[in-house]
Amino acid sequence: MTAPSPTGPRQPGEPALTALGLGAPEPSPADASPHTFPGGGRWRTEVPSCEGPEALAVVLKEASRLDVPIHRISQGSGVWMLTDAEITEMVEATAERDIELCLFTGPRGTWDTGASVRTDSRGAGLRARGHDAVAGCVEDAVRATELGVKCLLVADEGVLWTLHRARVQGIIPADTTLKVSALIGPVNPASYAVYEHLGADSVNVPSDLTMDHLTEIRRVSAAPMDMYIEAPDDLGGYVRMYEVAELIRRGAPLYLKFGLSKAPGIYPYGAHMRDVTLATAKERVRRGRLAIDLLARHGADGEMAPLGSRLPGTLRRFDIP
Repeated sequence: MTAPSPTGPRQPGEPALTALGLGAPEPSPADASPHTFPGGGRWRTEVPSCEGPEALAVVLKEASRLDVPIHRISQGSGVWMLTDAEITEMVEATAERDIELCLFTGPRGTWDTGASVRTDSRGAGLRARGHDAVAGCVEDAVRATELGVKCLLVADEGVLWTLHRARVQGIIPADTTLKVSALIGPVNPASYAVYEHLGADSVNVPSDLTMDHLTEIRRVSAAPMDMYIEAPDDLGGYVRMYEVAELIRRGAPLYLKFGLSKAPGIYPYGAHMRDVTLATAKERVRRGRLAIDLLARHGADGEMAPLGSRLPGTLRRFDIP
C-alpha cells in the first residue's frame, strides 16, 4: 500500500499521476472537518434496506465471512411491516453483536392516499400527511422502542420534533436516536442545522452533494452525517466509491451507507420479494468490503469509530416549550 500524503489520505492514482507530472494539489487542511464521533473515530458503517429477520441473518453471516465491521443496520419498509416476534428477533440478533438497529416509522407520502407526491413536482414529498399520519409514526415509535429498538428513522420534520419531545419527556427512552431519511435529506448548511435543532442525531444527505457542500455543512453543525457511498437508483444511483476517503475527511463524523444501484425497489417488503431482498442484502455487505478495502489502500482506514458506539455526542436543540 502506498503511504498517505503528508496532509492526510492519498488521493486515487496519486503516486502514478505525480510521476507523470499530472499530480493534483494537496488537499487544503482548512477543508477537513474538525468533528469526530464521541469516543473518537471519524466514520461508522451502515447496511441499509435490511427488511426483516431473514435478511438480517444474511447480512450478519456475510459480514462475518468478509470481515465487514457494522455499526448500524437499518430497515426501510417500516415498523408496521414487522410483527412483534420479528422485531424482537432482530433486536436480539443485533444486540448480541452490539450493532444498532434502526427501523422506519409510520405512514409517508407514497403509502397513503395523497396524489401530489406522484405528480411531476413530487408535491409534499415523503412527509406525513395530516394528524393521522403523525399519529401512525408515533404509534410505531412507541411500539418499536418498547420492543427494544434504539434507533428510529423519520422522513418528516414534524415527526422528528414530536419524537424528540417524546424522548425528552420520557414517552420513549431518552437514549433513542433519531435518524433523518435520505428521502428528505437537506442540501444546504442552514437546513442541516435546522434538522439538528429539531432533534436529529444523524442526517442522511443526498449523495450528489459536492465536497464543498460537505465542508459548508461542517462549518455550522457537528451532527453525524449519513451518506450512501452507492445510492439506490430511486435516489440517483450515484457511486462515489473512489471518493470515500475524501468524503470522510470533509464530512466526518460520517456513516458510510452501503447501498446498491441497479437493483429493484423492495419497499414495502413481503415474501413475494424474498429472493431479490436476500440477494441484495448480501451484495450490500460485499460493497462495504470494497469500500473498506479502498480506505485501506488510501491510508484512511485507521479512523473508524469503535464498534458498538452509537450515540451522537452533544448536539444543539431548539428549546422545548
